[in-house]
Amino acid sequence: MSAESEAAGAGADPGLSAVVSERRRLISLAYRLLGSMADAEDVVQETYARWYAMSREQQDAIVSPGAWLTKVAGRVCLDLLGSARARRERYVGEWLPEPVPGTAEWGDGRTGGTAAEPADPADRVTLDESVSMAFLVLLDSMTPAERVAFVLHDVFRFPFAEVAEIVGRSPVACRQLASSARRRVRGARGPAAPATTAAQRARVVRAFRKAWEAKDLDALIGLLDPAAVAVGDGGGLASAMPRPVEGAEPIARLIVDLARQGPDMTITERTVNGRPGLVASADGAGLAVISFEVTGDRITHIWAVRNPEKLRPWTAP
Repeated sequence: MSAESEAAGAGADPGLSAVVSERRRLISLAYRLLGSMADAEDVVQETYARWYAMSREQQDAIVSPGAWLTKVAGRVCLDLLGSARARRERYVGEWLPEPVPGTAEWGDGRTGGTAAEPADPADRVTLDESVSMAFLVLLDSMTPAERVAFVLHDVFRFPFAEVAEIVGRSPVACRQLASSARRRVRGARGPAAPATTAAQRARVVRAFRKAWEAKDLDALIGLLDPAAVAVGDGGGLASAMPRPVEGAEPIARLIVDLARQGPDMTITERTVNGRPGLVASADGAGLAVISFEVTGDRITHIWAVRNPEKLRPWTAP
C-alpha cells in the first residue's frame, strides 16, 4: 500500500490512522539499525505488508499496534543484520552508512526525542546523536544482537522485557548485550573531554571548507588532529581512497590534490546526519557527501561517501 493510499484510508479510520502514524518512527528505528535509508524503507514496507495481511479481527485483537509494528520491524532488521556480513564481504572498498540530509541550520543546537532520561545521564544517547555518522559507524562494529538491544533500549527507551521479545533472548541476556554495546561506545569515545558544541563544529567545518577551496595545505593540517582518520566509500561505482588514510598531513595533501583535480567542483555547507557537513558537486551533480567528527577545535574523523547509490537523496533540487 502506498503512502498516499494509506493516508486516504487513515482519514476514514482512526485505528488505521494510528498505525500509519508509526511509519516515521519505524523508519527512524530501521535506519539506525541498518545504516541504510533504502533498506529502512524496505523494512517498513515489509512490516506494513504483514500488518495488512492480517484480518480485521486479528488487527483489532492487538492491544498496541505501535508495539506490534516495532516488534516486527526489529525482527526484520535483526534478520538483515545477520546477513549483512556476507554482503559486506562482496562490497568493493570501505563501507559507510548512507548519509541523510537534514533541514536544521548549523548551530541551532536542536536535540531530538522526548523520552524520559535514563538513570545515569552519562549514558544518555539522544536521537540526534544516534544518527550521526560517527555513531552509526560505531554501531556497525557491534554484533547484530548487541546493536538491536542497544538501540531499542538506550536510544528508543524500550524496556528489556520488550527488547527480549524482539531479539529472542531473555531480558537478562538483553541487558548484558546492551551493557556490552555501552562499553564499546565508552571505549570509542576515549577519555572524557569537554563537549563540542554545534557552533564549534560549524566553525571548524566552515574553516575546513575555506581551506579546501583555497588549497591551503597548512590551514588544513592545522584543522586536523594529528591522529585524524579519513575513510571513503565509493562502492566500486566511484573513485575513493581504497583504505583509510591516517594523519593530518597525508589527509590534507589528499584534500588539496582532490581540489586540484576538480577545479570546477563546488563545496556546499549542508547538515549531514544532524551535524555540519559538506557536499561536493560539479555541473549540478553530487560527487561526495562528507561527514566530520570534531573534538574541540580539531577534526578527528572524516567520512566521504561517493557511492552514487547512497547519494540519491542529495540529488534532488
